[in-house]
Amino acid sequence: MASSFDKYQKRKLISSYVSVVISIALVLFLLGCLGLLVINSKKVADHFKEQVVMTIYLNDTAKEVEVNQLKKTLAMADYSKEAVYVSKEEAAELMKTETGEDFMDFVGYNPLQNSIDVYLKADYVTTEKLSEISDDLSNKSFIEEIRYDNDLVELMNDNVNKISFWVLIISGLFTLIAVLLINSSIRLAVYSKRFIIKTMQMVGATKSFIRKPFVWKSIQLGIIGAVVALIGMAIVLYYLDRTFPELELLRNTVMIIGLFAGVFVLGIVITWISTFIATQRFLNLKTDQLYY
Repeated sequence: MASSFDKYQKRKLISSYVSVVISIALVLFLLGCLGLLVINSKKVADHFKEQVVMTIYLNDTAKEVEVNQLKKTLAMADYSKEAVYVSKEEAAELMKTETGEDFMDFVGYNPLQNSIDVYLKADYVTTEKLSEISDDLSNKSFIEEIRYDNDLVELMNDNVNKISFWVLIISGLFTLIAVLLINSSIRLAVYSKRFIIKTMQMVGATKSFIRKPFVWKSIQLGIIGAVVALIGMAIVLYYLDRTFPELELLRNTVMIIGLFAGVFVLGIVITWISTFIATQRFLNLKTDQLYY
């Protein structure tokens, strides 16, 4: 009979530990994924900004030496990530591919112009800087027109600012929720042993002696939960890097290692603090209060 009861208690204890580990792992995993989003939010925003193209249309009378000089200037400019020359013939072929029809059969000639597509660095994709670049290039007589989607640039920058603000707010709230959830799980685990705590206290054990095994066990559970969460984060990060290689998510190694270390330490610190507070609370309760 006693053996059966001991087995039941052991299964109940293991179940309690498993639930704590799962709670810690899930919370830390979600918190870590949010951290990955925060770390890479600028990189993702920069990626989309660098898809904005400034197109420089050239006069048909532009000399080859002038065009070559412009291409070299754009290639070496601080604001330029890439400059691609597109001849009017290439532009016609591209349009033919997109529409499926040869418009020159109807027009009788090629009305398109030679152009240079300039892909700008993310820091220069703002209305003010694009206007400055456009004004500077417009001084050249062989440039007929410079076009870029100013409305798209304004909308993109506005949305990036809004998203960055809300990501920070959500990160703060989620961190608080994570701490509360882990604290709740630890308190429930300690609550199930409140009578053991009080019994040890009644036979003369000191508070630090009683608290020590609970704190150590919670730290062990926190380490296990953190390791599970880190494995999940590593899988997600690997999958995203394989799916979106252009974002180069694994390039910032120091920040990623720092995030992983932070999640691991957070799992230990939260469980230690939560267990300390929970055991202290039951140590300070009177015996008759343990039933409420």
